[in-house]
Amino acid sequence: MRLLTFSTSANPSPRLGALGGGRVVDVAAASSGRLPGTMLALIQQGDDVQRRVREVVDERGGDLGVSHAPDEISWHAPIPRPLKNVFCLGLNYVAHARESARMRGKEVQIPKVPVIFTKAPTAVTGPYDDVPVDWSVTSQVDWEVELGVVVGKPGRNIDRRRALDHVFGYTVINDLSARDLQNQHLQWFKGKSLDYFCPMGPVVVTGDELGDPQARRLRLRVNGVTKQDSSTADMIFPVDSIVEWLSKGLTLEPGDVIATGTPEGVGMGREPQEFLKDGDVVETEIDGIGTLKNRVVTRP
Repeated sequence: MRLLTFSTSANPSPRLGALGGGRVVDVAAASSGRLPGTMLALIQQGDDVQRRVREVVDERGGDLGVSHAPDEISWHAPIPRPLKNVFCLGLNYVAHARESARMRGKEVQIPKVPVIFTKAPTAVTGPYDDVPVDWSVTSQVDWEVELGVVVGKPGRNIDRRRALDHVFGYTVINDLSARDLQNQHLQWFKGKSLDYFCPMGPVVVTGDELGDPQARRLRLRVNGVTKQDSSTADMIFPVDSIVEWLSKGLTLEPGDVIATGTPEGVGMGREPQEFLKDGDVVETEIDGIGTLKNRVVTRP
């Protein structure tokens, strides 16, 4: 399934939708309220409810009474407000680890275990929303295309062989970063967590539909110019390994979001360095999932 969160001018409350028959099916309306109205509720209610959603979408995908044209809705982040911080991986592609070390004047060290940090849930924003930036806070806003993983089943100390059974689906994330804040604070949380610094979406593609998460091309463009172009096959720690490592002594819960790291091509790693400015349009794309399109604007 390809699932999303949307609203309309007639009903501004964000709710669960599913793509079917070329239209966005309002899941709760199509089931007369019997099925969940939010993405988080759907994930939390498990496999049986998810199968019923699939059946309803198959049955009523072309029903104009409970569906909308994709260009007639407002798209929100699939999980507009995660229940806790977004888990993130740093330096999960060899070439990116090298460019990061080079620009910081450090020796290249390929991680032996995943480098994990988080982004505040208040950073999450929609797939087509503007990204307002307070330039008095940062002048070095950087881009990072990443595969997002949405946890479906709870677990702790998850064996790698069963790790993908705990994944609900996959989405696209732009892990926007304030590089100057990262340098000032000597850690990553603040520079990663500014408001609107986690565009996400446009959909969550369930694991059964996406297939192998390590066979996806990632691309990012700024004003139409390609800056990043790589494959999830190049991850140092693939998704199953990430889930295993992250769950060691730490319970993963339904609806948790994991950003799996970015490949080479970030602005910080370029010579000369490049950073986003007012009016720039960033397109963040992963094959089989979709494309985010966010415009950077000056925050009032």
